[in-house]
Amino acid sequence: MAENAVAFELVSPERLLLSEDVEMVVIPGASGDFGVLPGHSPVLSNIRPGVIHVFGGGNVEQRIFVAGGFAEVTELRCTVLADEALVVDDIDTGAVEKNLQDLAEDLTEAGDDVERTRIEGKMAVGRAMLTAAAERLYQ
Repeated sequence: MAENAVAFELVSPERLLLSEDVEMVVIPGASGDFGVLPGHSPVLSNIRPGVIHVFGGGNVEQRIFVAGGFAEVTELRCTVLADEALVVDDIDTGAVEKNLQDLAEDLTEAGDDVERTRIEGKMAVGRAMLTAAAERLYQ
């Protein structure tokens, strides 16, 4: 690993999605976005639905949507264990919008608070996906 790089790994439940040395990575933490550079202080953080920005050469090289999960950061490494991950350019906004409509219908029929909370969580992920897809137009 280069001295001015951080080893970054992105893992989903299905597989290792990314493993490479990067200049910097910006993660949507539960308390706000945070950047990871070489020599970062150790951190454990929950991740909210949002976009991970992977930097190289001073520019964003990859934008990856994550539905949630958590990140572990050390001085040399950043590992993200994502509930779900998808390259932002692969987001199908029509499918996400349809899913949100279906979830809105399910919400009106939810039988209890547990079910409503589960559906609202899925809706929050869907809205975050649409936001990520819209932002790609301005990058």
